[in-house]
Amino acid sequence: MNLKEKFKILINKLNAGQYDEVIIDATLLSKKFPEQEVFVNLLSLSYQGKGDFLKSIEILKKELKKSPKNFNFLNNLGLSYLKLKKYKEAEENFLKSKEINPKFINTLNNLGTLYAELNNNEKAEKYFRESLVINADILQTNFNLASILQSLGKLSEAKKFFLKTLEINENFTRGDFGLAFLEKYSLDNHHIKIMENKLKNKTINKYDLRFLFFALGKVYEDIKDFKKSFKYFEMANNLKKELTNYNIENDKNIFTKIMDFHKSKILKEKKVNHNEKKIIFILGMPRTGTSMIEQIISNHSKVYGAGEISLLSNYFSKFFSSRIDDKEINNQFDTYRSDYLAFLDKITNTNIITDKAPLNFRWIGIIKTIFPNSKIIHCTRDPFENSWSIYKNEFEQGMFFSNSFHDIAEYYKLHNNIMDFWKANFKNEIFELNYEDLINNSEEKIKKLIQFCELDWEENCLEFYKNKKSINTVSFLQARKPIYKDSLKGSENFKEYLNKLEMALKS
Repeated sequence: MNLKEKFKILINKLNAGQYDEVIIDATLLSKKFPEQEVFVNLLSLSYQGKGDFLKSIEILKKELKKSPKNFNFLNNLGLSYLKLKKYKEAEENFLKSKEINPKFINTLNNLGTLYAELNNNEKAEKYFRESLVINADILQTNFNLASILQSLGKLSEAKKFFLKTLEINENFTRGDFGLAFLEKYSLDNHHIKIMENKLKNKTINKYDLRFLFFALGKVYEDIKDFKKSFKYFEMANNLKKELTNYNIENDKNIFTKIMDFHKSKILKEKKVNHNEKKIIFILGMPRTGTSMIEQIISNHSKVYGAGEISLLSNYFSKFFSSRIDDKEINNQFDTYRSDYLAFLDKITNTNIITDKAPLNFRWIGIIKTIFPNSKIIHCTRDPFENSWSIYKNEFEQGMFFSNSFHDIAEYYKLHNNIMDFWKANFKNEIFELNYEDLINNSEEKIKKLIQFCELDWEENCLEFYKNKKSINTVSFLQARKPIYKDSLKGSENFKEYLNKLEMALKS
C-alpha cells in the first residue's frame, strides 16, 4: 500500500471520528516519513477531534520550529487556539497562514468564524466573501455568510446565500430554516410545498429534520393555520428533546451548588479593584426582550453592544462541574476575570459594554464579586407568554430546557428561586425591567433604564430600532422595529393547545 492510499484511509477514519486509531497510525507514519507533513497535520486534527487542543498545540508548535512557513500547521494551530477561546493567538496564526497562502480557503473561513465570535461581523463578512470568490460552492461558507448578513440586517442578501446553500445541497434543512424566518408567508408560497416534500425524504436525519419542523411551525403561524403550526412546533420540540436527552435534575443540582458556593463566601474574602471597563449585564429568561434592551442601551454614543458573550457561562459551567481546591479558587477566578476583560479589550476600545447572554442570571453573585462596578439588568415577562415564546423558538446554543412544557416550567421555578436569592443579597444593585411595562410605558422605562446605567440621557435611546449593530439571536427582526404591542399576547391564537403549559406553570 502506497502513502497516498494510507493517507486516504486515515482521512476516512478521521471523518468517521476514529481519532485514537488515526493518532496511532499518524504518529508511526510521521516518524517513518518525516518529510510527509500531512501525517503531522492529521495527528493534530485528531487531537482536536478528541478535544485535546493543548496536545494539538504542542505538536504543531514543535513542527513549526522545523517548518515555520507551513500554512496548514499555522491554520490548525490557530484553530486549536480558537477552540480554547484564545482569540489573540488564534488571530496571529491565522493571519500568518494567510500571509503565506492568501488563497487557502480553510484559513479564510476560520478568520470569518473568529471575527464572528469576536462580534466583528463586518470583518467576518469580508473573509467569508473572500473565500467564496475562490470557491462559491462551499456549503458551510455560504451558510455562515447568510447568517452574518442576517445578523447585520442585510436580509435580501442573506436570503440569496441561504438559497445558495439549498442549491448546493437541497436537503440542507438549516437553509430552509434560515429562509423561513426572513419573510412573511402566504399559502401560495412554493417554499412550503418544498419543505413538506422533504419530510417524506427518509435520508434526512433527526438532527436536520427538527429544523424543518421549526420552520414549518413558523410558516403556518404566518398563514394563521394555528393547529398545523402547533403540530410542527410540538414535533420539533419532541425531536430535539429526544436528541439532547436533557434532564432538569442536572440543572437543579447546579443551581443549588451556585447558591451554596455564594453562601460559602470563598470569593467574598477577595478584594477586587474596579476594572476600567464598566459592563452592563442584561440577563433573565430567554425571550424577555434582552435583545431590544441591548439595542436601546447600545444606541447610546458611549456604549458598545457586545451581544451574547458565552465566555462566563463556559467558565462557570466548567467550574461547577469540576473539583478545584479551595486554595486555588481565587486564582481560578482571577484567570476568568482577566480572560473576559482581555476579550472585551479585543472587541472594542469603548469603556462601557453590554453583555446580553440571558442565562448569566445564574452567576449574578460571582459577577458582582469579580466585576464590582458592573450593572445588572434583570428582564422579566409574563411567565405564560414567555414560556410559549421559548417553546416555539429554536435555540442552537444550550437552552436545552426549552423543549418541553414541564422542563420550561421547572426551569422557570429555578430562575425565580435563584433570582429571589440574588435580590436578597444585592438588594439595590439589580434593575428589574418587565417586558410588558417596557412596551406599555416605553419612554418612562427607557429613561429610568439609562439613569440606572449612569449614562447621560440621549434621545437616540428612544430610536433604538435605528441601531445598526448586529443581532445574532432569534430576535434579529423584532429588535430592529419600533416598539409594537402585537407580541404581548403571542399565545392567544394557540390557547387551546397550551393547557399543559398553563398547568405546569401553576403546579
